[in-house]
Amino acid sequence: MFSFLFFAVLCTSCLAAPMMNYSYSPSVGGGSGTSFATTGEGRITGIRVYERSSAYICGIQLRYGGIWDELVGGGNEHLQELELFDGETIVQVSGKYQNSYIYQIRFVTSRGRSLVAGQPTYNSFNFYANHPDAELKLLSGRFNSAGITSLGAHWGTIMHQSHDTYV
Repeated sequence: MFSFLFFAVLCTSCLAAPMMNYSYSPSVGGGSGTSFATTGEGRITGIRVYERSSAYICGIQLRYGGIWDELVGGGNEHLQELELFDGETIVQVSGKYQNSYIYQIRFVTSRGRSLVAGQPTYNSFNFYANHPDAELKLLSGRFNSAGITSLGAHWGTIMHQSHDTYV
């Protein structure tokens, strides 16, 4: 009887679990320094990228809903900013990297708009979701006192548009 009850509970919990449409674009770059992961509630609604003049990316900041997440890296250099429209999402992150730093980053939105910062030099990377309805949920990687040294992207879909719930 106990095994039947256990099996019934297991089956019920599996049916109640939402389908996961999560994917991860593995990080590129050398990876030295302090690890980071952006965090926030709801969708990404804005992006700030700080570029060291004619060099590499020194800082990144994402806005979730109406709140800016903590700045990753440094923010005292040239700023590029993109505010997303209602319902607009980030569907691609690409750029250039070398073992020491991320040299260029490009964010592309579901409306075809983009933000590009940095120098088009060294090795290319191109991050996108495995699921067609997924969007950028967060960035992770490493940074040091001079800039962003590695970068990865995490993707997911919105289950219920009205609640901004991710799976």
